[in-house]
Amino acid sequence: MHTMGKLKERITLITGGNSGIGFATAKAFLEEGATVLISGRNQTAIEEAVKELAHPNVYGFKADVSQLPEIEKMFTEIKDQFGRLDVLFVNAGVGVLGPFETITEDQFDYNMDVNFKGAFFTVQGALPLLSNGASVIFNTSLNAHVGMPNSSAYAASKAALLALGKVLATELAQRSIRVNSISPGPVQTPMYGKLGFPQEALEGMAETLGQKILLKRFGTPDEIARTAVFFASDDSSFVTGAELLADGGLSVNPIMQ
Repeated sequence: MHTMGKLKERITLITGGNSGIGFATAKAFLEEGATVLISGRNQTAIEEAVKELAHPNVYGFKADVSQLPEIEKMFTEIKDQFGRLDVLFVNAGVGVLGPFETITEDQFDYNMDVNFKGAFFTVQGALPLLSNGASVIFNTSLNAHVGMPNSSAYAASKAALLALGKVLATELAQRSIRVNSISPGPVQTPMYGKLGFPQEALEGMAETLGQKILLKRFGTPDEIARTAVFFASDDSSFVTGAELLADGGLSVNPIMQ
């Protein structure tokens, strides 16, 4: 256990913090000395995550980011309890995949409402609480760059997020708020299991992708969490409007040969 404390005395919020990359990042932020607030749409899942993190500086909030009143309620509570935010990791996301011709309006809306609209209004809601010099981090995706079949609405929602990150970096620069994006490639998280593929299809996909990834494996949530620590801390003090592709080299090795 190291005690460097890169995030000492920083109040951080991770949306979708109860599983996968969000949960791993909560752990990493706590190790670096931060106060960590995690939010998610399921009260039980949030309570279990807080219990599992087992740390005096972790707090849970229920908020479905696709519902603006819930975002508002969360920030009212955070303001009352903590007064400010120094780091915001906009991580909550969903992935509904399928062939372009079969995607329904509901599936389209679900991808956009959580991944883009939810993220958009999460940052807007956080603005009054963000300290000058705060760090905002978007969890986007390699899918914003590569034409992976069956990812039309999902990829578009993540590309929208990347565009938003650049605009916000410009608009928030006057307050020295830095805005950056992490675009993970395939990572072993529960979300891969939630994509609705049968297990053998998932294993087949992992094998195919595994051949394309230069490092010959999927990433781990902890590896993405370390990238989030970099963007949250002073290590990246001269970095804003940037995107870091954490994809094991998949993007430089064409995905669909």
